[in-house]
Amino acid sequence: MQTRVKVASFDVDAQNTFTPLCPDELPVAGGTEIVEELNAQARYADYRLGSKEGHNPKAVWVATADHPQLESVAGPHVDVRWNLHAVPGTLGFELIDGLPHPAEYDFFVWKGVELDMHPYGSCYHDLAEKLSTGAIEYLCYHEVKTVIVGGLATDYCVRNTALQLCRAGFTVILNQAACRGVAADTTAAAIREMANAGIKIAAQTSAIGELV
Repeated sequence: MQTRVKVASFDVDAQNTFTPLCPDELPVAGGTEIVEELNAQARYADYRLGSKEGHNPKAVWVATADHPQLESVAGPHVDVRWNLHAVPGTLGFELIDGLPHPAEYDFFVWKGVELDMHPYGSCYHDLAEKLSTGAIEYLCYHEVKTVIVGGLATDYCVRNTALQLCRAGFTVILNQAACRGVAADTTAAAIREMANAGIKIAAQTSAIGELV
């Protein structure tokens, strides 16, 4: 008798900070439109995981008038500067309306709280991928084999999280309808990279049933 494969869904950084609701942070066009798809993909899953960025205004990577966004910044756990975003206690830190409260997820990750660390993927706290957030261990403990990924943004945190899960040995499905990207070119490149790594690409939740 064939054992049913356990499935998890992962809502990666589905926060207001990455939507037009926070125009001075890191808004992604259509960012608020992913909620229905994230909730739909979770219905295929035995476990639902989520993540949030949570940053301090004094972080070393914060862009300023003298040091603009995307300028390189020195440090082993940072790469470039970003507009200040996802500060705890602000609208940007909160999950998009319609998603569960973090306490209602089966497992939840908060990342980027250190002043000198700005990770992208939700599986590791550092860019070198040595300090685990515990997400991979949680999935392994519960014998999950397949992870459906969505969130913000496709070309940054979603891409990195999906690739981390893939390298950890999980079957990974990217739900494109549950994601939005920063730019068309970098999003297309990220999707090609994920597909080349073996990640399955689903156009929308309705296509996931054939892949899990």
